[in-house]
Amino acid sequence: MAPKSARKAIKDALETLSKKNFDRFCDALLDRRAEPRVRRNALEGESYLVVGNVLVETFTEARAPGVVVELLREINCHQVADTLAEETSGQSSKPGSAVRPSAGATGVNTMAEDNCSGEDFVNKHRAELIERVTDIGAIMDGLLDKEVTSQGIYDEIMATPNKRDKMRLLYSGALHAAGREGKEVFYKLLEENEKYLMKDLKKKK
Repeated sequence: MAPKSARKAIKDALETLSKKNFDRFCDALLDRRAEPRVRRNALEGESYLVVGNVLVETFTEARAPGVVVELLREINCHQVADTLAEETSGQSSKPGSAVRPSAGATGVNTMAEDNCSGEDFVNKHRAELIERVTDIGAIMDGLLDKEVTSQGIYDEIMATPNKRDKMRLLYSGALHAAGREGKEVFYKLLEENEKYLMKDLKKKK
């Protein structure tokens, strides 16, 4: 099945949300610090159709799905986020532009402790990783070296002044485009560069 257009897929995803979760989504969107930002008067009292249009017009067809997936995960709507990511796969980058290294080639252990994959771990602990990761430079260097991200996205993230906004952009851009194997590489880099943080997060069930 051909992927949906970004605009259609985003509107379909927002339509599935309950009123409570839709309001939470809009609040998370307004709280987003990274540029470009959405103004409150563009969302207040608007339907999912209007909000979908605002998202695409603000972030473009290429980037909007990644931003929406990030925000859906932030409000714990993981199933809707997964569906949207699947329906828009390949739209955040040209086919083949996100190189997905094999686990053997990168030395990545694709299963974390307790049979939880690296992808599951970085999705589950997204909020705390955004808040607590400190050595973003070393992690971004590793992602670029392993071709999980492009030089353009690397430069954009490193030029972002706020640490948490760097991490949010990493999730919505590079990791969204790279998919499962990219997140496995990210997980491995976290283990190498944020040992004490990872040890603490692994204690949490």
